[in-house]
Amino acid sequence: MTEPVKEEVKKKEEPKGPLGKLKSALLPDAEEQAAIISTAVRITVLAWSGGILTLNYVSIPGVPQQKIDPTFIASVFTGVLASFGIQTASKKGDGTMKMDKNGNTVNGNGGAPPVTAKDIEAIMAKASAGPVQTIRIEQAPLKITTDSKPQEPYKM
Repeated sequence: MTEPVKEEVKKKEEPKGPLGKLKSALLPDAEEQAAIISTAVRITVLAWSGGILTLNYVSIPGVPQQKIDPTFIASVFTGVLASFGIQTASKKGDGTMKMDKNGNTVNGNGGAPPVTAKDIEAIMAKASAGPVQTIRIEQAPLKITTDSKPQEPYKM
């Protein structure tokens, strides 16, 4: 048996107007179009939330200022910023924020900074030359005791 040969049907391309030609020249790929639309929507939401937050704190002469709870709008604003890879700064209780040399917040949560491997190595280097063992325990509570009365060994 022989299989019938399928002929490819070529669609006639309709002539494009000047806008169609410009669109195909700038945005040849559908994924690129989706990415640009996505970015445009995020920028629009960012501008909207930033504008609402600004209007919440700025008074315009002749326009009565309305007091709203900016919590939701601020969360939308920080969410959109995070989608662009920007993190907002967190304040300490005194209204200031401390940064280390790498640009990371120091004591941003109010607690002690985490112990790094370099810190442990520095502690070990300063320790006496005798037999020393450093144990880092990340689970609490832990109780270390000695057994005051020895038990007799297990017998069969």
